[in-house]
Amino acid sequence: MEKNFFLTTPIYYVNGDPHVGTAYTTIVCDVLARYKKTLGYNVFFLTGTDEHGQKIEEAAKEKGCTPQQWTDIMAPRFVDMWKLLNIEYDDFIRTTEERHKKSVIKILNKVNENGDIYLGEYEGKYCVSCETYVPENQIIGDDGCPSCNKKLRIIKEESYFFRMSKYQDALLEHIENNPNFILPKSRKNEVISFIKQGLQDLSISRNTFTWGIPIEFAKGHITYVWFDALVNYITAVGYENNPELFQQFWNDAEVFHMVGKDIVRFHAIIWPCMLLSAGIKLPTSVVAHGWWTSEGDKMSKSKGNVVYPADEVAKYGLEAFRYYLMREVQFGNDGDYSTKNVINRINADLANDLGNLLNRSLGMYHKYFDGTIVTSDVSEPVDSDIYSQWADMMDSVKENMEIVQFSKALENIWKFIARMNKYVDETAPWILAKDEAQKPRLAKVMNNLINSLYKIALLIYPYMPESAQKIWNQLGVDSSIKEAKLTDIEGWDLLEEGHKLGTATPIFPRIDTKALEKEKKSNDINPILQVENSISIDDFSKVNLSVVEILEVSLVEGSDKLLKFKVSLGDHVRQIISGIAKYYPNTSELVGKKVLAVTNLKPVKLRKELSQGMLLTTEDGKNGVKLIEVDKNIDLSAKIS
Repeated sequence: MEKNFFLTTPIYYVNGDPHVGTAYTTIVCDVLARYKKTLGYNVFFLTGTDEHGQKIEEAAKEKGCTPQQWTDIMAPRFVDMWKLLNIEYDDFIRTTEERHKKSVIKILNKVNENGDIYLGEYEGKYCVSCETYVPENQIIGDDGCPSCNKKLRIIKEESYFFRMSKYQDALLEHIENNPNFILPKSRKNEVISFIKQGLQDLSISRNTFTWGIPIEFAKGHITYVWFDALVNYITAVGYENNPELFQQFWNDAEVFHMVGKDIVRFHAIIWPCMLLSAGIKLPTSVVAHGWWTSEGDKMSKSKGNVVYPADEVAKYGLEAFRYYLMREVQFGNDGDYSTKNVINRINADLANDLGNLLNRSLGMYHKYFDGTIVTSDVSEPVDSDIYSQWADMMDSVKENMEIVQFSKALENIWKFIARMNKYVDETAPWILAKDEAQKPRLAKVMNNLINSLYKIALLIYPYMPESAQKIWNQLGVDSSIKEAKLTDIEGWDLLEEGHKLGTATPIFPRIDTKALEKEKKSNDINPILQVENSISIDDFSKVNLSVVEILEVSLVEGSDKLLKFKVSLGDHVRQIISGIAKYYPNTSELVGKKVLAVTNLKPVKLRKELSQGMLLTTEDGKNGVKLIEVDKNIDLSAKIS
């Protein structure tokens, strides 16, 4: 019987560029998809972007464009990043596509027909950043969101509700009967505890903004962004229009959702309740990973410690970057991205352990047998030992991959690599080569080494596909490793008599730490500096930066975020809206200050107020967001260049 595997990343919100966190999630999925293919599975790997919601609508307004224009700018950045990281996905879905809109409408109508949607009114505190209402018992400090700490808004609106509470017992029973429904198991208790507090019905419509999918049976209402976004998983496998595909990759498949730990509740509670209501099979597993810090500290643009994948690939190479992310942290735990640890992994694991085994094994085979395979049956107990360790290692790798413990799987592979390096020392081919009578034994030893490398290459293929292919090529194997199956590497005589080996070329060059330290001198430039969103001098010359004086400041009506500034440029007065209210509770202190502003932005309306420019600010972890002030003696409308 055919084995089908459907694997998804979360769809990424397009309010920012992809970073090491999104890269990690996607690489994890790519590794798992490639691994499942080596087991003979038919794999469907989905990724994409989440493009609706109030946060997107507001971000677009701030950029002076429509939400669709903004998402059209941002979505391709994810496509480009996955190409850089060698991600082999099968479909990239955007929630603004027609196929997805039709799918959302279909499931909404189905849930409504089943009596699970009703009209009510919601009044509560809402986090725009997380696109979710927050119960009073979860609020942090003074109206802070428990997930992102941003200030909550009080919202009162007519809303349609999904009877999620109806499915509390059914969901708990499913979790109990399916031990791998939530992985790693450390996340399971968290979800169960949350459910047992009592599931509340879910507000699934909004009528205070317009950027979303309209609800057919609720005029003037759009779909709550999470109810919309979660449906993407079934959209891509044909829920709306392809029953054959849906049967293969949903009903007859293992379905794995890979997510960050911050959104596990949406996927392990809201999503399965939606599916239960619609009469659709639940996914096999919701798999949650931890977060990444940088050099032991939380990543922040203001701290300058954000890890950008393109920069790391430029410094260390793609394969080393992928290997480090998968090896360094036990899946499910938080991980720290450390330059020192990256270099240690490259030099110790890749260059010393695997690279050295490959280089000296090929070198000796060329020296002793002119690079041509010579078969032999002259075995000794030490050979049986490595065969046994290989079998044990394979069992452990399969077991760990089933529970998404990628780091442990790699640890076991590298223990076997270390065993093969020890095997070289134990068998001492250079001594055997001195005695003509030992040539059959020498051939057996060298074949074990070459065959171990052939087998190891397929095991590391999901993690480092290009390096795995290079190993095969250096072994004289021209076939594509991506087509190989684990059943193809059973046994220890995989290369036939007379097979011609290739030559060894270092795949994992060591990093010279002393040279790297020299590059880090404070007065040195970074020769491989990656400039994010780079512009030309011509682009910069189009921006008018001027000195303005603040005349009046007040809150925009109906908003706790936006301030309305009246500013003077000397010859005229303008109005500028800026979302910095939380950083200036005493607005009177701003009157009379001279600050910097962009004065040739296209005017836009924010909360029905005209904004005729943009005030420039700085941001850091200590002082928050602050306006950029200038000397009071500088003339108004003075140009900045």
